[in-house]
Amino acid sequence: MMNYRDYLTSFGIEMTDKDWEIYEPRIFVQAYKKNDVIIEKGEVENHLSLITTGIGRCFLDKKEKEITVNFLFENDYLTSYESFLTREPSQYSIQAMTDMVLWRATHDSFLHFFEHSSIGNFLGRISAEALYLSKAGRELSLLTESAEERYLKLLKTDKNLLQKVPLKYIASYIGVTPQALSRIRKRIN
Repeated sequence: MMNYRDYLTSFGIEMTDKDWEIYEPRIFVQAYKKNDVIIEKGEVENHLSLITTGIGRCFLDKKEKEITVNFLFENDYLTSYESFLTREPSQYSIQAMTDMVLWRATHDSFLHFFEHSSIGNFLGRISAEALYLSKAGRELSLLTESAEERYLKLLKTDKNLLQKVPLKYIASYIGVTPQALSRIRKRIN
């Protein structure tokens, strides 16, 4: 696994040694096992995380039924961002669908980055933009694509997804019942 500084460099973001001295002690690696809950609905999100390996799932509990609102993959940010920003309880839970490794920083660390680092606000903006684009893409997908199109698009993100994530969560994510997903899969195979 590359370190966080090398990761940023791979995207053309150069950090000075001084900035790295501010960041390095505040960024840590945390591993989760398959099915671990990373944040529970009702908790205040205290971390902004970047997935280095694994798949996460964001979900709501509605009337004894889980609704998968998002899947998160390698190089995606994993956080209940609204809770992270507002310091209010999260409206959804996040769970590891596979073993996962995350780079993490606390809310206080981000405030420290913004105040003491010349690149802190830039990295904060990049994080916010990535989270916004992910959310906007998901909303557009729900409004303009069929369930079959959403299913095929999801499979492109990870060709082995069907071996890693139960079909009931995929069905929920694309907005259909497991039976309807079965018909979609039969039709395209």
